[in-house]
Amino acid sequence: MKLKVILLSFSLFLVTGISFAQKKKAPKSIISEKVVIKKYHNAEDLSRLQKGDLIGLYSERIQVLIKTLPYVAFATKPGITMSSLGIPNNNDNKKALENQFESTDTFLEDTNDFHSEYLPYSDTDKLIAAILYYEEIMKSLHQYGDFR
Repeated sequence: MKLKVILLSFSLFLVTGISFAQKKKAPKSIISEKVVIKKYHNAEDLSRLQKGDLIGLYSERIQVLIKTLPYVAFATKPGITMSSLGIPNNNDNKKALENQFESTDTFLEDTNDFHSEYLPYSDTDKLIAAILYYEEIMKSLHQYGDFR
């Protein structure tokens, strides 16, 4: 009986060790899968929204642009990795990309703090115009391939 318990414990230990063994991480996408605009708006749709909702849309568009535009020379859509671009997937390059993502996240946190504090003072019509402008920029990224 004792032998069965020991063998069972040992086999569970092995199974656990195998399942949690270091696995090679898949290359990280240069543009996050989360960075998308789900719905584009027109002026009429936006004019029906409350200012708080407009501020949320404005901040979301800023986030998408900041996480996309610096990488336009590499990609305009999520899913492109360093490996797929021919960039070596070594530790130095992974670390540089991770540092870039952390810096961007810090910048966005500071920007969102600023927006939440000061955007309520902005004119609603100017917020709507800015949202529409940012959406046009994002739409134009879908046509970026035409310039190559």
